Amino acid sequence: MKVQDVKYLSRKIMETGETPLLWGHFGVGKTDLAREIAEETGRELIILVISQMEPGDLIGMPSRDGERTLFLRPDWWPIEGNVVLMIDEVNRAHRSIRNAIMQLLIDRRIHNHFLPEGSWIMAAANPPDEDYDQVELITDPAFMSRFFHLELTPDPDEWLKWSKTQAIPDCVITFIKEYPEFLSRDTIVSMRLELRPSPRSWFKLGRVFENLGVDEIEKYGYVLAAGMVGPEAARTFMSKIQGSPLQPSPKTLLLELDENMLKRLSRDDISGTSASVLRITKHLSELDEMLVQEYFQMVPVIAENLLRIGRVIPRDSFFSIVRHVVHQMEGEKGMKRAFFENLLEELAMDHDVMKFLQRSD
Repeated sequence: MKVQDVKYLSRKIMETGETPLLWGHFGVGKTDLAREIAEETGRELIILVISQMEPGDLIGMPSRDGERTLFLRPDWWPIEGNVVLMIDEVNRAHRSIRNAIMQLLIDRRIHNHFLPEGSWIMAAANPPDEDYDQVELITDPAFMSRFFHLELTPDPDEWLKWSKTQAIPDCVITFIKEYPEFLSRDTIVSMRLELRPSPRSWFKLGRVFENLGVDEIEKYGYVLAAGMVGPEAARTFMSKIQGSPLQPSPKTLLLELDENMLKRLSRDDISGTSASVLRITKHLSELDEMLVQEYFQMVPVIAENLLRIGRVIPRDSFFSIVRHVVHQMEGEKGMKRAFFENLLEELAMDHDVMKFLQRSD
């Protein structure tokens, strides 16, 4: 997402008392974005680089108060609520620091210190890939569900417009204008998150949607929802509130596929196709005993419908479903294994599937 879009959504999110988490590679402007928000709203900016902090730096040092222990207020703690508190390098921080941040996100306090009313909180993180030393993939859903996740990617046109206000030399501006591919080599942000809907995440999403107009929901609704409840739930939710036909369930796709469903699948963009494939593979992974027994009797139908789907979606996406069937077969026992074996045999009657399986051996 472009910087200006992320900045706009971050303000909307913080106005409701929620917290955006900006994901982006180094140098894309996460801190500058927070600084601009603070300047435009007349707030003080407090930046906490929590990867460089010890627990005492964050929560304050303990002190005796008669028969009890109190924690002294840390020097960074805001006195007034007219602040933007930027929590930087979230997934570089030690787990003890993240636990303290959790209390700040939930109760807007740390120990006996309460944030002043009206304080805004935002956070930033680098993608958890091999380019960053000590960047951790945080898998705790309770922690990650506290944030609205927004991806920040550099855009040459946007950067060129911004650069003219920052006294950047003309030689640099001219070069990037002519060779925009050299603005940044990191144009893809992989958060590697598996966001799942929960009662709390729907509550948070509802609060932010209340702060948006109809046009804003049309433009930003899916991005916001996907960053809180995950892409699958977000796509279905946005289809519902926009009056679009709802995505058929995975069971319907497997057993009752019709031409209208195929036409819709063929029109999906990459993200739509990925969501459909994810829904099918997840459904197959979570089959209970009753569904396995039902599906066992319908293997020819399921195989034929999967092959029909494979003819209208990218082949790599379809083969990821086939690969998943192989993986499930190898990891299951009893009736489930028999179902996946039979399904794979039916699929392998297709020439392209057989060639794919032979290459995979």
